[in-house]
Amino acid sequence: MSAIETDEQQFAPLIDLRWWQERPADRSELYRRLREAGGPVFVRTNRPDSPRPRGFWAVGSHRDVVDISRRPGEFSSGQGTQIFDQTAEMREYRGSIIDMDDPEHMRLRKIVSRGFTPRMLSDLRGLAHETTAEILDEMPRSGRCDFVSSFATLLPLRIIDNMLGVPREHEQFIVQATNVVLGASDPEYVPDQTVAGIEAAVTDTSEQLIELLKQIAEDRIAHPRDDVISKLVTSDEENLTPQELAKFFILLIGAGNETTRNALTHGLLILSAHPEQRDRLLANYGDMAPTAVEEILRYASPVIHMRRTVTRDGVTLTDSQGAVTHTFNAGDKVVVWYPAANRDPAVFDQPERFDIGRKPNNHIAFGGPGPHFCLGAHLARLELNVAFEMLYARYPDITAAGEPVMLRSNFVNGIKHLEASYTP
Repeated sequence: MSAIETDEQQFAPLIDLRWWQERPADRSELYRRLREAGGPVFVRTNRPDSPRPRGFWAVGSHRDVVDISRRPGEFSSGQGTQIFDQTAEMREYRGSIIDMDDPEHMRLRKIVSRGFTPRMLSDLRGLAHETTAEILDEMPRSGRCDFVSSFATLLPLRIIDNMLGVPREHEQFIVQATNVVLGASDPEYVPDQTVAGIEAAVTDTSEQLIELLKQIAEDRIAHPRDDVISKLVTSDEENLTPQELAKFFILLIGAGNETTRNALTHGLLILSAHPEQRDRLLANYGDMAPTAVEEILRYASPVIHMRRTVTRDGVTLTDSQGAVTHTFNAGDKVVVWYPAANRDPAVFDQPERFDIGRKPNNHIAFGGPGPHFCLGAHLARLELNVAFEMLYARYPDITAAGEPVMLRSNFVNGIKHLEASYTP
C-alpha cells in the first residue's frame, strides 16, 4: 500500500489495510468519528488507480447509508463497488450482478432468483441440519481446533456446493479459491502483493473456477438435476450467458459462503466474550435465536464497505429535518461503511452493547434497502440459526480460546483463524 493523505488524517485508517488487520479494537472509535463528522468525509489518496485522483467521500451514518442505497439512479453501482477502480482484467472476473445498474441488474437478478425460490429455500433447512451434523462429527476429538477451517468455512460452502451440484472432491480447491478471490489483499493468500501479482492470482484462480463451472453446466444441460445450475441453464425462459453464469458462480461460491463463514466466526467470538448473552440464548434457543442471529449480524457486519458513483451534479443528502447536509457532483465516489451505520446511536439504543434480544434491530448487514439487498439473506439467516443451535447442543462449552487472526482487508470483515476449545 502506497502512502496516503487525507483532508483529515484521523480518517486515514479507512484505506490503510494493515491498520484493519492489526488494530480491530480501534475500529469502533473510527466509526464514531465518521458518524459524528456531520456528513460525508472526504478522503484523499495518491494511489494512481484510485476512483479519482482526489479521492472519495466516506459515509457512516445509518440515515445516509440507507438513503444512498435506496437511490440507485443517483448512486450507481455500475462503475465499481470497491474503493479503488479495478483493471479491465479484474473486472472480467470480479464484476458481477452487484456491480451493475438497472435494467441489466434487474434482468440478471430475475434470472438468478429462479435458483432461490421459497420452495427451494424451505427445503434447505433439512440440508442445513444434515450438513451441520456431518461437520460436527468431523471436528477434532482433541477438544481444540481452528474454528474457521474446521467449522465456519465448511458449513456454508457445503450447502452452496450442494445447491449448485458441485462434487465434494472439489471442496478444498474451492476453499483455497475463495480465499484468493476475496482475500487477495492478504499476503497469506496472495504472497505477491504487487498489483500485477494480485491480478495474476485472481485471474488464474477465477479461470480455474470457470473451467469447473463449464464442466458442471455442460453436464446439467445434458442431464438436468434439481439444483441451481440446472435451473439457470435449462429453463424455457431466458437463461444466463456463459460469461454471466461464470460471474454468478464466482460470486455465489465466494461471497455466498464468505459472509456466513465470517458471521459464524464472529458469532462464536462475540458469544464467548459475552457469556451471559450466550447463556440467555441457550436457555431458550427457539425463542431467542431469531433476534440473536440479527444481533450477531449487526455486531459483526461481515461486509465493511460498498462504493457508489454519483450520476449527476446536484445530488444531495439531507438530515431528518430535510436540511441539505451535502451536495455531490457527477463522478464523485461515495463509500458507505456498514459497521459504522450498524452502531449508529441515532438508530440503536446503546449500540456498542451486544444484546441478543434487541428489538427493533434495523441493521443493514446485508446492504441497505434497495435493488442490491443481498439475495442470499434468508439462506444466511437459516444457516446461522441451525449452526449455533447444533454447535452448542453438541459442544455446550465451546469457546474462543485465542485472539482472532484478521484478514488484511477493509472490504470483508474476515477472520482467517480462531482457535476454539471444547469438551469432545
